[in-house]
Amino acid sequence: MSTQSKARSRKTVEKRKVATEAKQQPQQTRAQDTYELILKTTGQLLDEVGLERLSTNLVCKRAGLTPPALYRYFPNKYAILRELGDRLMARQDEAVLQWIDEGGLQSASHEEAVASNVRLQERVNDITRQFPGNIFVLRALRAIPLLREVRIASRDMVAERMADAIAATGHKASRERLLEAACLTTELMYSGMEMVLEEPSRDGHRICVDLARMMVTYYDQLES
Repeated sequence: MSTQSKARSRKTVEKRKVATEAKQQPQQTRAQDTYELILKTTGQLLDEVGLERLSTNLVCKRAGLTPPALYRYFPNKYAILRELGDRLMARQDEAVLQWIDEGGLQSASHEEAVASNVRLQERVNDITRQFPGNIFVLRALRAIPLLREVRIASRDMVAERMADAIAATGHKASRERLLEAACLTTELMYSGMEMVLEEPSRDGHRICVDLARMMVTYYDQLES
């Protein structure tokens, strides 16, 4: 193996060893307050300085904490970002699953289906917009390999539920095909959401409508 290949292999191993889980969940009220302060401060800093400049030292300085106080719960900034990512995905997922359970997929016409999908997209966009560090948390889940599994797990869970719900409506496509389609359209929703949040000067509602038309038409034409 060449020196360059060994270096790449070593870096890969080192990446795998980086912990991205919180060390412990706080039990006492004071500890819970510190835990939440770390997350809130990180979200605020992301909005101010972005993902690249974020550091645990910066979080400690802004939150008025010592490094040991932060490291008691989070081994590094990636663990903080993972917790934020888990929370954001959970809130988005809850909105999608609620939409499914409330009959969001049951529409009498093409236009009704489009309107229902627009409501869902705008709801998820609003949830994300209100989340501290919103677009930067999304970027972290896409750009940082260590955190990618958070977004993928969320996508796959939602796609499973979506595929089951669509199949229950009597759709002609197979369950396997519907699952593949649900993964694809969930990724499309992520992309549309990022465009709306990253470029607020654009017409966010129109983007949601265009996305909904694409997805509804896609499922209407989907075959096994």
